[in-house]
Parts: sequence; structure tokens; C-alpha cells
Amino acid sequence: MLKTSTLCHSHDHHDQCISQALESAEELCAQRGVRLTPLRKRVLELVWQSHKPLGAYDILEMLSREDDRRAAPPTVYRGLDFLLENGLIHRLASLNAYIGCRHPGVAHNGYFMICKQCNNAYELAQHTAIDTAINAEAEQMGFTVESQMVEIFGTCAACREQA
Repeated sequence: MLKTSTLCHSHDHHDQCISQALESAEELCAQRGVRLTPLRKRVLELVWQSHKPLGAYDILEMLSREDDRRAAPPTVYRGLDFLLENGLIHRLASLNAYIGCRHPGVAHNGYFMICKQCNNAYELAQHTAIDTAINAEAEQMGFTVESQMVEIFGTCAACREQA
């Protein structure tokens, strides 16, 4: 079974989140027979550097600055597409940004709490009650749900304490 990262607010991402995400990605790609190229791996590592969602151009800038790479936007988008297709990251549509998936390789709906002050985003565990409520409403409307991503904006505990 693939390892999943745990949600914690103060920890060293390099020691915990990034290493677990990379290990899970390598295991998942090996199981699926797909290739986790060095660039795809680096993009995943950059996405996992914090709980802040990153846009494609943020990732491109980091690749240029930190790795001295001359990657073109299509290259970064292809890497992000690969990571999305393989369930290793999520795209937060409202922010047009990407964040690491806490449950790689497991089909699930995305539920995110996004702090408007610090911009951290946290993926919640699956909530059967939410899924049931959405599907019941959709059924009443004759609507077929194909996928769902719930993005909830507010203020995290750490930001509230600082205020």
C-alpha cells in the first residue's frame, strides 16, 4: 500500500512531506508502468515544498532560479499533467494552482481548506456524508456527477491566533 503524508502545521517538509511524496510517486509509477522522469520528480518535489498551492509559472521560476534549468512553460505543464493524471497532485481551479495529493493512487474527491491569509491549503480526508449529500442533490436534479473538488476558503487557526 502507498504511503500517505499526514497533515501537520509545523514540520520540516524536506524530511517528511517531500520524501513521502516522492517515495509514493516512485512506487505508484512503478506499479502503473509509467516513467517518473527527473523533471516530473522535481516538479512534484517543488509542489510539496509547502502547503501553499503553486501556479505553473511559480514552478517554472523555481526551476530556473533553484536548478538553473531553462524549462519552457509547455514542459512544466506536461509534467503537471502527468502528475495530475497519476493522482499525485490536485489542481485547485479557483487559484489556478497545484498542490500535492495526500492520498496518491487512491481515487477520491478533493476537499480543501484554503487560508485566505497565509495561502496554505490542506486536503481533508474523504467525507462520505459530503459525497452522499452531493450525489443525492445531483440525483434529484437529474445531474450526473463526474468529479468533484470542494474548495473552502477561510482563516486557519495559526492565522487567527496571530490576529
